Amino acid sequence: MMNNFFQKYKLSIVGVIVGGILGYAYYHFIGCNTGTCAITSKPFNSIAYGMVMGYLMFSVFEKSKQPKQNA
Repeated sequence: MMNNFFQKYKLSIVGVIVGGILGYAYYHFIGCNTGTCAITSKPFNSIAYGMVMGYLMFSVFEKSKQPKQNA
């Protein structure tokens, strides 16, 4: 059951993980010195934003789950 879940959503899960890593890397290496930046002022915000962006970017490459209809 759990293996089926990972098989079905593996690309989205990879996107979330990669996005989180890149979000933290952005916070660590670029970040915000003043603390007034909404996304990069705290590591949690950068990681969460990166995870959402990673999911959106990687989900574009998933195959459609709906059967194609011939017109």
